[in-house]
Amino acid sequence: MTELIAVTGATGRIGRRVVRQLVEAGAAVRALGRDQGKLAALPTGDTRTASYDDGAAMRSALDGAHTLFMVSAHEAPGRVRTHAAAVDAALAAGVGRVVYLSYLNAAPHATFTYARDHWHTEQHIRSTGVPFTFLRDSTYQSDLAAMTSPQGVLRGPGGDGRVGAVTHDDIADSVTAVLLGEGHDGATYDMTGPEALSFAEIAAALSEASGREVVYEPETRDQAYASRALYHAPDWEVEGWVTSYEAVAVGEMDDVSDDVRTLTGHPPQAFADFLAANPQCYRHLVRAT
Repeated sequence: MTELIAVTGATGRIGRRVVRQLVEAGAAVRALGRDQGKLAALPTGDTRTASYDDGAAMRSALDGAHTLFMVSAHEAPGRVRTHAAAVDAALAAGVGRVVYLSYLNAAPHATFTYARDHWHTEQHIRSTGVPFTFLRDSTYQSDLAAMTSPQGVLRGPGGDGRVGAVTHDDIADSVTAVLLGEGHDGATYDMTGPEALSFAEIAAALSEASGREVVYEPETRDQAYASRALYHAPDWEVEGWVTSYEAVAVGEMDDVSDDVRTLTGHPPQAFADFLAANPQCYRHLVRAT
């Protein structure tokens, strides 16, 4: 009997790619999400509606699944508790393996506050004794384009630090390889692109792709908080935005790993190649000219 793989966040940027690849590989896939309408559009007839904070729904949705691919919940002050509840529900349902999408250099005192959540989630998974695999992804290349204003400015307290950003496709390919493969129990893989770029180099690549000038403007911490005040976001969210740049500045995001190639057999995509293949990611820059 084929072992059932459950995919959470199945309608998101990673989850939907993983579901498609698993179905194409002939695997038994159950897609979990919060929007039944979006779930219905996926290429699998086995879908369940459930959210991490509903233990009963999660247990029911995961009944019969052997492996859980767990995408992290949206950022929130109680995200670690939400993750722990989801893991506990999975084990109560009989899940025998957890593959968790974590974050590069997750640590209890990581500069990037959201990376701390991932470390605590990893620790909870470890504490249960269930076989696990962690894939720690770097910043997404598409997010680097999205962080750039329509005026062509990439602004933040990133200093001269560098970031080895990765694509969603490379993450999905790597996750699928782990889910379908063997020998990954207890492993932690770093998911990065093939190069670590400074924000000035990122701006230059965006300039080349979009055909308009894009510049990087370094900020101090105080300037970063002030420039983001107009969004009226909660303090914890603004702190996450600011510390994502500060993590780059202090060298916590400059890792370049060969784990994508090791898992998938192909090299990770470079930022310039990603931009050339995905002009929709910087369309807001072209329209602003």
